[in-house]
Formats: sequence, C-alpha cells, structure tokens
Amino acid sequence: MANINWWTVGLLVFSNLIMLYAWYGHLKNLSGAPVWVAILVSWSIALVEYCLAVPANRMGSKTMSLEQLKIVQEAVALLTFVPFSIVVMKQGVSWNYAAAACCIFAAVFFIFWK
Repeated sequence: MANINWWTVGLLVFSNLIMLYAWYGHLKNLSGAPVWVAILVSWSIALVEYCLAVPANRMGSKTMSLEQLKIVQEAVALLTFVPFSIVVMKQGVSWNYAAAACCIFAAVFFIFWK
C-alpha cells in the first residue's frame, strides 16, 4: 500500500463526514421542513463537500490509479458512516454491515496488491 496518498485519505474522510450530513442530516434536523428546504440545505452542504472531494481526487490521481482511488473512497465512506450513524443519527450498525465492510476492506487489499 505504498502508493496511498494519505492527504487524499484525510480529505476524503472530512469530505465524507460532510456529505453524510448532507445526505442524511435532514432526516433528523429538517424532518418537518418542506422537501425543497431540505434540498437547498443539502446542496449548500454538498458544495462544501465538493471543495474537499475535488482536491482529494486530484491529489490521489497523481499516485493512485482511478480504480484504487475509487476503492479507497468506498472504504473511507464505510469508515465514516459508522461514527456518523452512531453519534449523529443515534442508530446502531448491524452485523451484516460489518460483514460487507470486511469485503470492501478486502477490496482495498486486492486493488493495491502487486
């Protein structure tokens, strides 16, 4: 895993945490608001997320293949979802989610295996 760009991973972590809030935060915080309000708020949050995701992908593409970058993104998405689900949304994570996450982490291993 020598060619993982850790700056990319760090930006993707923050990017994913922000995007999770854009995708799911309105379910908790804007449940009584009209859907158009939730859309506008989510899009505003997503703009901030893109300000992190775009540089992360540009940096990552210099040291990783597109396939590697995608698999890393999926692993980061899984890792950020768990604390978000527990802390923000107050929901647990099931055993089958953990099993699926193991499959994605295996994909990280195989995509970087020479």
